[in-house]
Amino acid sequence: AVEDDTFYENIGLDAPSLLAAIVANFRNPEGRPVGGSTITQQLVRHLVFDYEERTAVSYSRKTKEIILAWIMTRKYTKDEILELYLNEIYYGNLAYGIEAASQTYFGKSATELTLAEATLLAGLPQSPVELDPLTNFEGAKERQWLVLNLMKADGDLTEEQVLAAYQEPLNFVAQEVDLAAPHFSVYVRQLLEEQFGADVVANGGLRVTTTLDLRYQQLAEQLARQHVAAVGSEHNLTNAALVALKPGTGEVLAMLGSVNYDDETIDGHVNVTLSLQQPGSAIKPLTYAAALSPDETGKPAWTAGDLLWDVEVAYPQFNGDSYEPVNYDGRFHGPVRLRTALANSYNIPAVLLLQDIGIPDFLTFARKMG
Repeated sequence: AVEDDTFYENIGLDAPSLLAAIVANFRNPEGRPVGGSTITQQLVRHLVFDYEERTAVSYSRKTKEIILAWIMTRKYTKDEILELYLNEIYYGNLAYGIEAASQTYFGKSATELTLAEATLLAGLPQSPVELDPLTNFEGAKERQWLVLNLMKADGDLTEEQVLAAYQEPLNFVAQEVDLAAPHFSVYVRQLLEEQFGADVVANGGLRVTTTLDLRYQQLAEQLARQHVAAVGSEHNLTNAALVALKPGTGEVLAMLGSVNYDDETIDGHVNVTLSLQQPGSAIKPLTYAAALSPDETGKPAWTAGDLLWDVEVAYPQFNGDSYEPVNYDGRFHGPVRLRTALANSYNIPAVLLLQDIGIPDFLTFARKMG
């Protein structure tokens, strides 16, 4: 449904999809190329061409691919082609074929997969690195939602079955990783797959030199675990992450994505340093920097000596609730200088300042900051 909805009817190529892809690429030559390939074409590309030719944007290669896909359709039944495809296609994390993917992600045979598990895996071949459910669960779930709805549109599933499968909890098996810095190693492998392709990374015999310093890595692991052990029970803290960069070059000297890669209770395999997080008070310096920066007139809207009111405020929400920010010490401090509010990380003045700046202008400023 998601990779080739006319698979059992087409002759190895889907002319309307191919034409649409050509038009899209012509209109947006600088964008990411649109393929429009059928399952048979994908299989031919995987089996016949080497990595460089397979990944090249070439009309010559595309023409060969179409011809060979047409020949394959004449020589093999659709079920045979589909079986070859399922056994050869890449699902990420060094898993080639649906059986390997099923074992890698769920620790079971492909014949034992639930609808939820099968539809999640079905969405991965399009972009196994970007949609890796172990590092980008939201992206993989979004793709699964597309697969489920396409199956509903084809009459294979009801609305109730779609919702039940999408909401079913997915239990991934722990990845067998015996590395000194597993999160960093997985991160580097993903970067290599994006640059060179999964086949080359898995089979190309690459020799990779990284910037990681195991001394700093071991120190990071030790300090993070000590910190969680020291304050965890008091603050309900179960995990920590850390990245150490070399000033001036940005080289990664240590990367700790969690305190224990193998601990499923804290989703230890998830690299927290790379996943989206609520910034907390770390966003305040940007808020104040935006307020202190010159506007189009060349003058800042605020100065460090201006007064902000640290008083009780309430913001009605769409659901009827009220957002009432408080400070970490539970107190209101009345009128405070901007510099004092920043130095003490008071929450209410920062909220009022953001309200004055406006969220669109703040986001524009933040993007300029990187």
